[in-house]
Amino acid sequence: MCRWAAYFGDEVFLEDIVTAPCHSLIAQSHRAEEAKSPTNGDGFGLAWYGDRPEPGLYRDILPAWSDPNLKSLCRQIKSSLFLAHVRASTGGATSRANCHPFVSGRWSFMHNGQISGFERIRRRLEASIGDALYDQREGTTDSELFFLLMLEEGLGADPQRAVARATARVLEASEQAGVDSALKLTAAFSDGERLFAVRYATDGQAPTLYTRDGATGRCIVSEPFDREGQSWHAVPPSSFVTLTRDEMTVLPFQPPSIEMLAAE
Repeated sequence: MCRWAAYFGDEVFLEDIVTAPCHSLIAQSHRAEEAKSPTNGDGFGLAWYGDRPEPGLYRDILPAWSDPNLKSLCRQIKSSLFLAHVRASTGGATSRANCHPFVSGRWSFMHNGQISGFERIRRRLEASIGDALYDQREGTTDSELFFLLMLEEGLGADPQRAVARATARVLEASEQAGVDSALKLTAAFSDGERLFAVRYATDGQAPTLYTRDGATGRCIVSEPFDREGQSWHAVPPSSFVTLTRDEMTVLPFQPPSIEMLAAE
């Protein structure tokens, strides 16, 4: 599965998180230590916030370790809030449209995990999305579709509820199709003013997630990028994380039951 890192705080060069540390995201793209596979070479992407409400976006299909443009951009771009991702595909072609992060308006989203049996429930999930959002779909991944489900469920109004309801929609579609409802969801997303993350899995084996308070800001990552002299804290499974400039909160996360979803 994938590796990712997100940062929120004072402005820093992206290289401080993405490329410079000894176990940086680039290092993790070919020797991850806590992923199912050590290699995450199916593309990469960056989303960063600056003076405009919409994030900048750069994605490519090359392995992160082999693209000199990525290192150059990270040396030059400063941001107080950014997301970075290296991809290990669990489905979908290796294309720019399938690389994370995904962006819609001011929102950005990246994911580590998968929807089991996705091809058998894909049409059901797509049918639950309105035309305006569906027209934004560019790729074929379960991750991008889950992001659109979050937006459909009111991400701007209540992020935690939107993610919980999107998760329930996936489980509902799996039950209706008679397929295994296994879902792994370790994701980060932002509206440019707050940074959110969720760690959840139906089998209790959610992909790893860590946080750290640093001198300039807070990081939330798939796995630590510097294990020497740093204080990293594992986020418990079934958790929802909210980061602002002033604080970080970690709340329990659980999607509503299918019966509750149907009753609303």
